[in-house]
Amino acid sequence: MDSSYFRLYACCLPVKGAKRSMICDVQRNSFHLTPNGLYEILTTHGSQSIEEIKATYQNQYDETIEEYFDFLVTNEFGFYCNKEDLELFPDIDLYWDEPAHITNAIIDVNQESGHEFSTILDEFEQLGCKHFQLRSYIEKPLSYFNEILQNLENRRIISVEFLLKATAETTLENLKGLTDKYPRIHTIMIHSAHENSIAYRDPSGMGNVVFIKQHINDSSHCGVISTDYFSINLKTFTESQKHNTCLNRKISIDAEGNIKNCPSMTKSYGNIRDTTLREAIEKQGFKDVWYIHKDQIEVCKDCEFRHICTDCRAYIQDPNNIYSKPAKCSYDPYTATWGAENPTNNPLHGQ
Repeated sequence: MDSSYFRLYACCLPVKGAKRSMICDVQRNSFHLTPNGLYEILTTHGSQSIEEIKATYQNQYDETIEEYFDFLVTNEFGFYCNKEDLELFPDIDLYWDEPAHITNAIIDVNQESGHEFSTILDEFEQLGCKHFQLRSYIEKPLSYFNEILQNLENRRIISVEFLLKATAETTLENLKGLTDKYPRIHTIMIHSAHENSIAYRDPSGMGNVVFIKQHINDSSHCGVISTDYFSINLKTFTESQKHNTCLNRKISIDAEGNIKNCPSMTKSYGNIRDTTLREAIEKQGFKDVWYIHKDQIEVCKDCEFRHICTDCRAYIQDPNNIYSKPAKCSYDPYTATWGAENPTNNPLHGQ
């Protein structure tokens, strides 16, 4: 083994944190935590033979180094090869782009909302938006949402997610009737319910029905950072390199019709009643938050989870510093510990 070289599979991407590192497998959508010493071997000494790596450390850690490589092979993170073969396995390209002005959106609804959904969906089409979330903080008849879903016919929108307030109508039978009729529904989540339960989870990933007891009356419940929301895939990993994993190419319409980056943010770029979404995204400042990425954010830049984690710029620890850590994240990368509050099942996470 000492004369062999080792190569990580291109889909297995190492990320260094302050106290520990991880290998993110974007093909199998999983990650494994590792010591920072292994990260150093895989990156700083990645082009050296295993014998050369051992010599770099004056052969003091030969047994540990062999254990590291045994671990990598056992978990199918990489393979042994000859030196001349290294260049046959290039690193994966981490460039990200999407052929759309807007990729996802949020629409909020309360008692005062008077959204013209047909017009809004037309504008989503024009911007290339393929996914949106509709969040209702008040009781609405299912016919209200059925009408919106009918408007999706013959459109290119791929998926829609609903957060609805519990009513007498929101039974599993009725909700399953909606998901069966409209296969583009990703999830229907019912808040203010009697219990917390995943009532139905489809193997396809679409058509899920979830009930939560939490009462949600506005967008202030948004912004929670949790392991539940880790997005372990190539799209998120590459997008996170230079873009914000929550706000990039997102547009939102709050309950009053104000067009924002996120309903929880204060800055408005017009109202849907007199401003088109295309006009809003071209206004000065709208796109600025798209490019605030984890390697720039305080504390986050030292976190091993930064390229699979979401982000929040609406609720931050220091409101005067746009690069401040998300206020609703309890993880400390310097001790590798979560605080007592590592909330789960937050419904306002968004697409």
